[in-house]
Amino acid sequence: MITAIVFVKADVDRIPEVAQQLADIDGVSEVYSVTGKIDLIALVRVRSIDGVAAVVTEQVNKVPGVTDTETHVAFRAYSTHDLEAAFAIGD
Repeated sequence: MITAIVFVKADVDRIPEVAQQLADIDGVSEVYSVTGKIDLIALVRVRSIDGVAAVVTEQVNKVPGVTDTETHVAFRAYSTHDLEAAFAIGD
């Protein structure tokens, strides 16, 4: 399984709609709204690097409101913690 982290810049007025459309793409497991220079982070989990290319170039980049992407492919995971726990802010 290949994991890619995709940084997404989007039209400010469309961030919620872009996030939902990204989340609906087969191969996108999670989408997070974040602070900083990017607007969203999408986690792509597919079987091959060709799958990453197909998801990002044929689907993510074509979502209306996406203005730029930057894709990072994960080599290996060093933690077995659940991703939800890793991204949890706390109560």
